[in-house]
Amino acid sequence: MIDRVVRIFAFALLVSVAACGGAEEPAAEAPSESPEPAASEPAATPEPDPAPEADAPAGNPLLDPTHPDANRQGPDSYRVAFDTTKGRFVVEVHRDWAPLGADRFYNLVSTGYYNGNKFFRVVDGFVVQFGMNGDPAINEAWDMASIADDPQGEMNTRGRLTFAHGGPNTRTTQLFINLGDNLNLDNMGFPPFGEIIEGMDVVQSLYSEYGDGPPYGTGPDQTFIGEEGDAYFDRQYPLLDHVETAAVIAER
Repeated sequence: MIDRVVRIFAFALLVSVAACGGAEEPAAEAPSESPEPAASEPAATPEPDPAPEADAPAGNPLLDPTHPDANRQGPDSYRVAFDTTKGRFVVEVHRDWAPLGADRFYNLVSTGYYNGNKFFRVVDGFVVQFGMNGDPAINEAWDMASIADDPQGEMNTRGRLTFAHGGPNTRTTQLFINLGDNLNLDNMGFPPFGEIIEGMDVVQSLYSEYGDGPPYGTGPDQTFIGEEGDAYFDRQYPLLDHVETAAVIAER
């Protein structure tokens, strides 16, 4: 029992992601000049210029956590489909459960952050954890992009989705899916914001033979994930399942 409590307290580390500007917009061509109207003809009334289009925000939201596209308020309720190497599962998010967490998840999904992510911590009967990017530059950018805590509302029952963290106000990008009723997490600042409504069998089938990470097992080490990304996984943990794509499929 003591070992279980210690493992839970060591439960979550932070995550990361990096920054780089986007390509510049091409310069618009100057319109050709019209000849002056003949003196004997009335001049045509010029049509008003169309309103200029608003410039798209510069930069890449995957590499810049301050980008507007990474900081939108999400819908009150929405669904996200995860297509994985084992099949599809669908999460339904309820913003009123944990508003800040629901908004962060919405933005990360919308910008493609979870595409390609490995399910690097799969502990039978406990959790599936993911949310560290395969690109070390992206991990670095998001490492300190934390959000404030949400009040604890719903419980960490089987199939619910929750942000991992390393202490108060340190949630960034890492998530876990409860594989059992982990109600002891409810008093430790882990408020769920969504739940699996389809494909829990897919979640249960994710590769788990590597076990927990250090210091409780020989599974992937989050320090090396952050520094090396997919190169580390490919070299030492090639059998891990991963997210192929994650996308918002419904909003309310």
